[in-house]
Amino acid sequence: MTQQLRYVRQNTVHLLAFEYAQASLPEEGSGEYDPNFVITKLGAKVNRALVCGVIDRMERREGDAGTSYSGVIRDPTGTHQFNIAPFQPELHVDAEEMLSKFESGERFLVMFVGKAKWYEADDNAIFTSLRADEFTIVDRSRYIDWLIEASNSTLRRLNAYNLSIGSELKPEELRNAQVPEDLIDGIILSRGHYPEFDTEEYILAVKQALLLATGRSEISYNDSDTGQGQPTLEEVTVNPSKTSGPTSEPGDAIEMIIETIRSRDTGEGVEYNDLVTALV
Repeated sequence: MTQQLRYVRQNTVHLLAFEYAQASLPEEGSGEYDPNFVITKLGAKVNRALVCGVIDRMERREGDAGTSYSGVIRDPTGTHQFNIAPFQPELHVDAEEMLSKFESGERFLVMFVGKAKWYEADDNAIFTSLRADEFTIVDRSRYIDWLIEASNSTLRRLNAYNLSIGSELKPEELRNAQVPEDLIDGIILSRGHYPEFDTEEYILAVKQALLLATGRSEISYNDSDTGQGQPTLEEVTVNPSKTSGPTSEPGDAIEMIIETIRSRDTGEGVEYNDLVTALV
């Protein structure tokens, strides 16, 4: 008789740095094989995340358990802290290669799949990070693809969160409100933990990601603040006026964004408002 598998691989969440950094709700599994999650304000249940950005910091550390690596990658909305543990020797050769490139002054784009981790400070503040499972250096084209995918995922969660407002935190009530089935559990946990917050910040985060994806902002390296060539993103000017969130199913959002970029880009990028109009 075939034994039932105890471990089920969790879905990977495409996640902008801003959403993950704002999360402060960990959920620890009760059993040996139960997964751990970080629940974001928009209701993402993050066990594994796919993130991407320019390398901002990286270093090797020697400890009693062996060699580990830690660092930071930056996307247009903020930063992700990551680490590679001593018990992951299969990743150390590639980590050393990446560290060497960074220490030589190269700055490059890195894509990570990482497990959600968190640290609770003495004042009970929660700080999130990722333990790398896989990583690779990518080109700008793949980075733009990821920005679009992560923006689409964020808009989908934002739409679901907005649909849930006014409904009781019960699965059947949220189904009746048209909240997607895979987001119901996370939204129940989120709304039961976080106080009310301004969703406009998440719209602006998506706007920043799409501005870079459409060529309105470029990756640059600014030595003036640190004197060490640490990479930053150029300042993105955003309109602080209210922008309504998506009100329809965003299932075709990626295709719509790509088609809008292809049809309207004359070599100078595409206006963000054109993308919003197409999505609405």
